[in-house]
Amino acid sequence: MPAILTGRIIDEGLIGRDLPVLVRLIVLSLAVTLAANLIGVMESYFTTWISQHVTFDLRNKMFRHLQAMSHGFFMDSRQGDIITRMTSDISGVQQTISGTMTGILSNLLTLIIALVAMYQRNWILATLGIVLVPLFTLPTKKVGKTRWNLTREAQESQDEINNILNETLSVSGQLLVKLFVREKTEADRYEAVNRKMIGLNIRESMAGRWFRVALSTFSSIGPMLIYLVGGYLMIQRGADLTVGDITVLVSLLGRMYGPVNSLMSIQVDWIRSMALFTRIFEYFDLSVEVKNAQEPIVLEKVNGTVEFNNVEFAYGDKTILRDVSFRLESGKSIALVGPSGAGKSTLVNLIPRLFDVTGGSVTLDDVDVRALDLGFLRQQVGMVTQDTYLFQGTIRDNLLYAKPDATEQELEEACKKANIHDFIVEQELGYDSPVGNRGLKLSGGEKQRISIARVLLKDPAIIIFDEATSALDSISEQLIQEAMETLMKSRTTIIIAHRLSTIQSADEILVLSGGMVEERGRHSELLMENGLYHKLWETQSIDNGNSI
Repeated sequence: MPAILTGRIIDEGLIGRDLPVLVRLIVLSLAVTLAANLIGVMESYFTTWISQHVTFDLRNKMFRHLQAMSHGFFMDSRQGDIITRMTSDISGVQQTISGTMTGILSNLLTLIIALVAMYQRNWILATLGIVLVPLFTLPTKKVGKTRWNLTREAQESQDEINNILNETLSVSGQLLVKLFVREKTEADRYEAVNRKMIGLNIRESMAGRWFRVALSTFSSIGPMLIYLVGGYLMIQRGADLTVGDITVLVSLLGRMYGPVNSLMSIQVDWIRSMALFTRIFEYFDLSVEVKNAQEPIVLEKVNGTVEFNNVEFAYGDKTILRDVSFRLESGKSIALVGPSGAGKSTLVNLIPRLFDVTGGSVTLDDVDVRALDLGFLRQQVGMVTQDTYLFQGTIRDNLLYAKPDATEQELEEACKKANIHDFIVEQELGYDSPVGNRGLKLSGGEKQRISIARVLLKDPAIIIFDEATSALDSISEQLIQEAMETLMKSRTTIIIAHRLSTIQSADEILVLSGGMVEERGRHSELLMENGLYHKLWETQSIDNGNSI
């Protein structure tokens, strides 16, 4: 409309010397321009709303998908890679989404209307303008492929940058860097990856820039041809053309080339964004290995009897467990001992289905754990590990993670049983005392006892202690042993320990070696067998000066 009105302003208002018509057309032109701008604002709002909500949904879906991945996925994946795909990859497609949906529609409509209006004016000049359109498509495919490759490389560099930041700027990583005086090495490594990513970003930007230079050049040829041929038809052939007609045709040609330019740019941006989509959907396409059953079972009452039936487990090509069988009755305790790498931690991780068995079965109260509702199953299992993880926040926040609706009385009772209540109330802020990054404001023993209190609040039927006291001093160990005994009462308990002195009271001890149960029995029975357990016991007795 603005282009057509411009032609009428020239022919009817200026050349026709009709002031009322000129004023009316100018006012109409201003009204049309204002309406177009208002439509543009509405379009911008809706496209922004849609693109923001698409990325909102993508992030939520990706987070849920990653939460559902098995424990093995996080053991194998670099955290920097996960963070990049969750953040910059998803954010990178937002601009394409916002510019694509309405951009294609509005540009196609504008292109069609401009073509119709041009042919109504003069079919020869309209055809002349269209002939140049195929030239716009020539650089599109090559530039799109180039930007696709560069974008993928740049995002991989971003993965590496995030991984370096995650490793070297974490509390534990930064401590290691300082102790080994590796600040310069890490800074140089970061600078090298950063320089590589900047170079890739510049190359990608310039690839798009040269593409736009080509489009701009092709766009300038069309109007010149229309002026030339239109002038020839007017001057030499006496064609029924006016200055306003040629002006309108040139203006309409610009309105036609604009959408063509935009559509070509959209195609290039879309090809580029496919590199990001590919990386995102590489994660979405990863199958969830540990899934809930189609009709999951929820037991009315849990006794806590655990049984391993000829269990096999392999991680990739590596076999971890072979033909493991035992039954742990409700309320009883069993200890797992053996050299490092024997498969002890892997074995207990099969109970809450952090991994699934590759052979045999694990049952809870004679029901295969794979048939139980996954959330219900994990609610029945409490685990205290050697590397206690506390979230950034307060002691209260970390305790409530187990039971968000716990009362103050329940918190205090759990902490008293875990031998940590007195320590907490001595702090200036009590239960609202911050624990620091990963709980590093607390000692190892304090963190362990908070972890035990957290498990007490969860109130599970099965308790697993995985090296819960191995890295602690004797005083902390004694306090935690007392807390463990409280926790073990009336619960099924599995204890993994290198310190054999802590497991002598277990109802049964399994000695693992090479992923198999080599010996089993009570402490006194195993010592008499003069096997692997006896050897481990003697080794620890010598190491500790015959103190155990």
